[in-house]
Parts: sequence; structure tokens; C-alpha cells
Amino acid sequence: MESISARTDTCASAPKAHPRPEGQDRYTISEVVAHSGLTAHTLRWYERIGLMPHVDRSHTGQRRFSNRDLDWLAFVGKLRLTGMPVADMVRYAELLREGDQTFAERQELLEATRRDVKTRIAELQGTLAVLDFKIDFYGGARAASEGV
Repeated sequence: MESISARTDTCASAPKAHPRPEGQDRYTISEVVAHSGLTAHTLRWYERIGLMPHVDRSHTGQRRFSNRDLDWLAFVGKLRLTGMPVADMVRYAELLREGDQTFAERQELLEATRRDVKTRIAELQGTLAVLDFKIDFYGGARAASEGV
């Protein structure tokens, strides 16, 4: 039986539409590359380090990804954008595999990442204010020098 976390631990926002319906969702690595924008090397690396576990294989040993794998990769992409260290992403994946009893640990990991993101946003807003000030300064200085 599938655990609650296995069914719900994806992005809150709707993922990109799946190319194929459930049951017909067996993608080759090249199809996942085209869909996700990741490289085949990155996908293999994710699998090797435990970030992309349980990728099915065909009878010839070729990887076969599912819609669920695509959703997971979308979520991992969001975590990457937060600046979460790879080790923390792997830890999160490990906790997810351990089951529902790890909700608190997963929540804390995500809350810590959220705090880091909010700090970075505040830093970027300060940087944006400086840039806006300089842009306005140069716009005014240029207008004055051109006699406008």
C-alpha cells in the first residue's frame, strides 16, 4: 500500500503536464532529458547518489521513468532553485523513503530551507534597491548632461 507521503510529497503547484497518461508512462532517459531539461549525466548521477531511487528498468536494463519520476524531478528542480545543498536533498529523499514517521524531520528540513530562501530574498531586495537607485541616478545625470 502506498503511504500518504509517497502520494503527496510532490510540488504544491501543478507540475508540467505529463506527456503520457498513467499506465502508459514509461519514458526513456532521452525522453526525460527532453521533458526536464536535465542532462542524461545528471539523471544517472541523481540515481547513483540516491536522489532518484527506484527507477524501473526494461528487460534490457534501460531506465524507464514514470510520471511520478517526472513529478519528483520537478520537485528536485525547485529544491535546487532554493539553493538547498545536494546532501540535504539526498537526506530528504532518504527520509521520504523511510515513510510517514519522518514527517517532522522533512518539515524541519524544508522550513530551514525556507528560512534560507527568505534571507536570500531580503538580500536580493536590498541589492535591487541599490541597482534602482544607481539606474535612476545615471538616468537623471544623463538627462542633465544632454540638456533635457
